[in-house]
Amino acid sequence: QVQVAESGGGLVQAGGSLRLSCAASGSIFRINSMAWYRQAPGEQRELVATITSGGSTTYADSVKGRFTISRDNAKNTVYLQMNALVPEDTSIYYCYLDGVRRSISSLALQDYWGQGTQVTVTS
Repeated sequence: QVQVAESGGGLVQAGGSLRLSCAASGSIFRINSMAWYRQAPGEQRELVATITSGGSTTYADSVKGRFTISRDNAKNTVYLQMNALVPEDTSIYYCYLDGVRRSISSLALQDYWGQGTQVTVTS
């Protein structure tokens, strides 16, 4: 089994910063891409940032220059540093693991979602 645990959400004033973490544990050989999504009440889930196993990153236009995604492959952990937060960033943030290979002997890939962590930005 693979467990995905997120942390770091909370309440912050506009202009502040938060750092989200997402740690995957269990039977994991390799993770292809890792990403952060967010979903505000009544809205669709949207992609915030992605990072490949090689470290290439992409960002939603709304967070470029303010958010930074990074990963520690040895710890199977992905981070999201969020700076200059604005009230529009208020959402539940979800970690997504795209293409988890469970063992060296298996080529099968699986995807996993975290349980979500709430980020609330007050004006």
